[in-house]
Amino acid sequence: MKETDIQRVICDYLAAKKHFFWRTNTTPIFDPTRQRFRAMPKYALAGVPDIIVIKDGWFIGLEVKTRKGRQSAAQKDFEKRCKEAGGEYWVVRCVEDVQSIGL
Repeated sequence: MKETDIQRVICDYLAAKKHFFWRTNTTPIFDPTRQRFRAMPKYALAGVPDIIVIKDGWFIGLEVKTRKGRQSAAQKDFEKRCKEAGGEYWVVRCVEDVQSIGL
């Protein structure tokens, strides 16, 4: 299963459970005229998790990976900074992982 498929299943699950969440896409837009990706906006963060959930006042970042997928350096840095700021951050590989953290 591809990462996008796992993300869709997890989002469908979160929606069914009526959680407040959103899917984040931090990949810059490709400009076909210039044949390159556009620059990220000022203050945009690299490594932001795929899905962000707010539950009971808590920030919960869900980084979706396939069974063999690994975090990038930017994702690891975001995880570290998120936890230092008091948020939660989880690498999830299936909907059962999401259920196991109490969502």
